[in-house]
Amino acid sequence: MNKFTKQEKSWVLYDWANSVYATIIMAAVFPIYFSAVAAAEGFSGDVFWGYATSASTLLVALFAPILGTLADFKGYKKKLFSFFLILGLVFTLVMAITDNPMLMLIGYAVSYIGFSGGNLFYDSFLTDVSTKDKMDRVSAMGYAMGYLGGSTIPFLISITLILFADTIGIGNTGAVKISVVLTVVWWGLFSIPMLRNVKQVYHIEKPKQKVFAETIRNLVKTAKNIVKDKTLLFFILAYFFYIDGVGTVIHMATSYGSTLGLSATGMILALLLTQLIAVPCSILFSRFSQKIGTLRMLLAGISVYIVVCLVGFYMGFSLEPHQAAYENDYKIVVELATEANPLSEEAENALYKTGFSVLPQKDRADAFSEDVKTLLTDFPEESEALENASAQISLFLSANDKSEKYDSALSFSFILFWILSVLVGTSQGGLQALSRSFFGKIIPAERSNEFFGFFDIFGKFATIIGPFLYAAFAHATGRSSIGILSLTALFLVGGIILLVQRKRFS
Repeated sequence: MNKFTKQEKSWVLYDWANSVYATIIMAAVFPIYFSAVAAAEGFSGDVFWGYATSASTLLVALFAPILGTLADFKGYKKKLFSFFLILGLVFTLVMAITDNPMLMLIGYAVSYIGFSGGNLFYDSFLTDVSTKDKMDRVSAMGYAMGYLGGSTIPFLISITLILFADTIGIGNTGAVKISVVLTVVWWGLFSIPMLRNVKQVYHIEKPKQKVFAETIRNLVKTAKNIVKDKTLLFFILAYFFYIDGVGTVIHMATSYGSTLGLSATGMILALLLTQLIAVPCSILFSRFSQKIGTLRMLLAGISVYIVVCLVGFYMGFSLEPHQAAYENDYKIVVELATEANPLSEEAENALYKTGFSVLPQKDRADAFSEDVKTLLTDFPEESEALENASAQISLFLSANDKSEKYDSALSFSFILFWILSVLVGTSQGGLQALSRSFFGKIIPAERSNEFFGFFDIFGKFATIIGPFLYAAFAHATGRSSIGILSLTALFLVGGIILLVQRKRFS
């Protein structure tokens, strides 16, 4: 078996580099932190996170075919890749230097444009660094190294910082900010081999004038070629639907869990397990595809994700009634406690948010008592009324019938979240890697960016629809579990297209 070349290794290493963004910013640390900050400000973090993801991916999707076509001209691909890399790095750093949730959201949206735009050109470099007989291996190794990179040093440092934030005196906010800065450093540092060693081999000669006009002509030509080539057309359509679910699960998993009240630390550890499982499974997907075929392995991955959506729906649907009942009782207790002990509006809101933030915790009464000490310092003139009101709230938090039911439902849902983490780990990397390499093998190498631009637009438009569906259904029904359930249809449609057109892909 041929060893990887220097160019292939450098290309693979970029997956190692940017995976830290996917893990810390998109999937694990930052969505949980943002949901907590948003909740403290009185709005739903998962809904706004979904809308922000949709908006940023929409912009990338709209411009992907034009940028991809432009990048096929000699000398353009590396320049465009570098631009989006820098955009992603700069605005990720912005997220670390603001405490305003809306500015955080803007920083995330723009940094995600940089991340996604860079990946468009990175994916298309696959045809420059490898050959058709090695593409499955190289693509799968990229995802495997990506999961390994995102789940090792930076992720473990972030987890350690969060777990021991109070012990080392930086607090949870400080731990998250350091994690974001670490993301920028890791991503930038390990992108250097890609920038130095990977070159654009296949290209179209740059026209002497009217570059934009020639770009549009090539874009129209590519679109017509895709429509004529039914293998390409149906594969892209199927990909459009099933990759929607994959992207949405990546973006919304921890935000969904946070909304349900699952432990932030526990979810991060579960996602670490996802990363570790994904490393060997991405490689196994490639090997199994050589034995039983790429189509069967794609369908296997889609089937796993359908199960993920169904289990995720049940996880939330079984918990939400207990969560709602407990939170409703909490609101009543706070109203009665503050009615008996009148407080200023600012102090009352602070007391309410303090108690609300600890509801998902098993030791919520103790955590609440510790947090109230800060309130007594912040509102010294109202300390007596705060102590009396907080004592009544603390009694409610200690134990009641609905608390026991909520705790039991939380424990069961948390077990299901770990099961989901394992299931996602088995299929996420393999499904993405085989999709990328299969597409790379059926397109002309010299126009790879052009075709990957269309590949990317279908993937990005799917990632617009997925978070939007989740946010819209969750907002309309008041149940985030319904948002997760809506994704099942997208996996089914993608799988059905592959099955109906399976003879074209054999």
